Order: sequence, then structure tokens, then C-alpha cells
Amino acid sequence: MADAPKRTVTLTDDQNGQSWKLPVLDGTEGPSVIDIRKLYGETGYFTHDPGFTSTSSCESKITFIDGDKGILLHRGYPIDQLANKSDFLEVAYLLQYGELPNPTEKQDWVKHITYHTMVHEQLSSFFSGFRRDAHPMAIMCGVVGALSAFYHDSTDIHDPVQREVACHRLIAKMPTLAAMAYKYSIGQPFVYPQNNLSYAENFLYMCYSVPAEPYKINPVLAKAMDKIFILHADHEQNASTSTVRLASSSGANPFACIAAGITSLWGPAHGGANEAVLKMLMEIGSKDKIPEIVRRAKDKSDSFRLMGFGHRVYKNYDPRAKVMQETCREVLAELGIKNDPLLETAMELERVALQDDYFVQKKLYPNVDFYSGIILRAMGFPMSMFTVLFALARTAGWVSHWQEQFGEGGEQKIGRPRQLYTGATERDFVPVDKRK
Repeated sequence: MADAPKRTVTLTDDQNGQSWKLPVLDGTEGPSVIDIRKLYGETGYFTHDPGFTSTSSCESKITFIDGDKGILLHRGYPIDQLANKSDFLEVAYLLQYGELPNPTEKQDWVKHITYHTMVHEQLSSFFSGFRRDAHPMAIMCGVVGALSAFYHDSTDIHDPVQREVACHRLIAKMPTLAAMAYKYSIGQPFVYPQNNLSYAENFLYMCYSVPAEPYKINPVLAKAMDKIFILHADHEQNASTSTVRLASSSGANPFACIAAGITSLWGPAHGGANEAVLKMLMEIGSKDKIPEIVRRAKDKSDSFRLMGFGHRVYKNYDPRAKVMQETCREVLAELGIKNDPLLETAMELERVALQDDYFVQKKLYPNVDFYSGIILRAMGFPMSMFTVLFALARTAGWVSHWQEQFGEGGEQKIGRPRQLYTGATERDFVPVDKRK
């Protein structure tokens, strides 16, 4: 728990002169918070904070972000160190348990996740109920929620063992379900996971192999896929993570909570941002149009905005984007992509923006979504799959936050935000024949 309050701030009502002292809580990193849990009971007031931009909704030990300095830490470890020196399953373990695994723990963890990657065979019949042109995220919303109908032995949220098993199953099965959604959308048969492959390798194998011929995994692409998973594994109390926590507060089962997170992630302002980047690049069309696009982006009277630049949290270079930029160049070089107009437009836009004083002064740097969309397109994924891959990776963070709510000091009180009501005051019902 946060330290006991050592100081207070005073809230004063200018109208009647009353004052109240509110305790201040300190975390290990970041700004202190004013504890307003007793505010309504003591003062009769609520706070009003649309978007919760200045409100701490929970206490967490998982991820810390300092947007002004461009810092992202998972359990204290910088994201660039994890992305360049670790692997996704190790990061998932770190998020879940708070420490990096030792060699024995890692071996057991990887084996445990690997042997949970298959899904119940009857689950495959769910896919045939969707239209062939259904968006893969629509499919994911349905099949992930349906997991609770197949794994009854891990839905008791009051049993620590069942909670842990549910977390393992979700991390393990998400790549299988994501690959199945992809295969269904292109009319190819489902591919079973292989226990001799790594997490990222297995996903690529299930997406791109076919029964008619052997599939050779490209190690550069597998490494890039693993980094993409790491960079999207968790990002503090974003919209989808907060959704998972809010759904969990009602006592919903873990599969339903993660399905809720997927629906929140689907929004274009959240998980769909990299898809929006690619659509913008398609609209730009060619490099010769970039000067005009940049001019429009600077014009405050123009509604046009450059997608993939800047971030609501980061007021500095997104630390994930630096790693993704390097990975992007590695992937493009490995695939020998030199004449793709879309990718050429993206690279030129990046170059111009990084050298333009307007973007530099406003710290509108390319973010993680700008590069991830380029990489995924180069690897052959359709835009409809971009958010699915995001959901796959973010599951590691979601289940860690879900599990944290039940741990020592976890907040299991049901979420119930307040509102500032501005509607009609009380009035009497008027019969229809007497209404004007």
C-alpha cells in the first residue's frame, strides 16, 4: 500500500467559509495524490474529471509512466532494456509475478504456457457462426468471452489457484485464437500450435503455414514479432486496462473481463491507432504530397491531423517508438522492401517531421503506432489484424492488473463513478392528450 499520509491539503468553500483537510498519499514514483475517498461524506461534494486525466483510480505496482521524461517502466525495468534483452514470455512473467524469473522458473513458465496453447476443439465451431468477412476483432470479442463456457475449472475468482490458471490460459491461448481469426478471414484451415516453437514463432507459424507445404520461420521476423508483443504488453491505466479492472470489480469471470478489454481496445483512438496510420498514408498516396500534408498539419484552422505522431501521455519521445523504429528498419531490410509506395511515404514523412522545427518544438514525435503499422504491413498482416495483435500482447498486462486486484491490498470494491447531472429537474407526468 502507499505510505500513510504525512501531510494534507486544505479544501475551502468560499461561499460558506468551511474548510476540510484532505490527506496526501505518496507513491514510489510519480506525483503524489490527494485522497478524496471521504470527500462526499465529509463535504457533500464530488469531483468532476472527464476522462479521469487527473484521477488515480487504483493503486498498482505493475507499470510506471513519466510522459514528460519519456519513461516507461515495467516493475522498475526500462522498456528498452526489456525489449532488447528479454523476450515476451519473460516480460509476461515479470508483469504477473513482480520479478524476472530465474532459469528454473523461466523453463517451467515457458513450458506451462506452451502446453496451454491449444484450445478446446469445439471452440473451432464458433468461427463458422461468423460471416466470412467479419472483422477479426468482432470474432475475438466473441470467442474470448466464450472461453468461460469451456474452462469452468478456472472461473472461480475467489480461488487463487483458479485465478492463476485462468491467467496462464489467457496468455497461452490468445495467439491461437488470433491466428484462427486470421485464418478464418482468408478461408484457410486452422493450424494447430507446435510445442517446439517459441511464443512468437508459434504465432507466425499458425498464421502463415498451410498443410500443403512446410513453413520456414524467419528468425528476424520472429524476433520483431516478439518485440512488438513486448512493447504492447502493458501501458498502465489506459482505457482497455481500466475497462478490465472495472469489469473485474463486479466479480465477473476472467474471460469476460478480458473480452471487455478487447472491446475497449477496438476503438480507433486506442488499439486501432496503427490502422489509422496506414489509412492516412494511403490517403496521402505518394511522397510528393508530404509538404502539403505537413502544411495542413500545422494549420490550426484545418481539421486534418497527422496520425501516429505525439501521444496523450508522452510529451517526449515515446520510449517504445525508439525500439520500434530500429525494428522497422531491420524488418524492411530483411524483406528487401524498397519500392513499396506506402512504406516510402511513411519513411519520408518520418524524416520530414523529425527535422521540422514545428514538430520538434511541440514534441510531436512518431509514436509506437506509426512504426508498428508499417512493420505489420511489411510482414503481410492485413490492417484488420493490427488491433488483434495488440490485444494478443496486451493480454499479459490485462491479466496482471486483473490478478493484482485480488492480491494483498487489492481494491475489490465495485467501481461506481459519479456524475455531474445537468438534465431536467423533477416534474410531473402529463397525459399525452394534454401535451402541447
